[in-house]
Amino acid sequence: MQITIDLPDELVQHFNHNHLAREILEALVVQGYQTEKITSAEVGRILGLPSLWAVDAFLKQHNADLHYDETDLERDRETLRQLRAKQTPSTP
Repeated sequence: MQITIDLPDELVQHFNHNHLAREILEALVVQGYQTEKITSAEVGRILGLPSLWAVDAFLKQHNADLHYDETDLERDRETLRQLRAKQTPSTP
């Protein structure tokens, strides 16, 4: 989709015209992520980032904290317990 918007010269003068479209896209993606309209996976796909590490670095660079709550923590703890149980040799 292509959208045309009018930007005030006062604003545009602070940006590199060659990269303005990308900067606007990145700002919109960050806003979408922060308001939980899009996921980190979508951030990566939209911006063409090669890995989750690149997405994480991009979000950190733009001060967009990763969405990680107590539910995520408990899910990770359970996964860790399961992995540890698989590694523990069973005793007869």
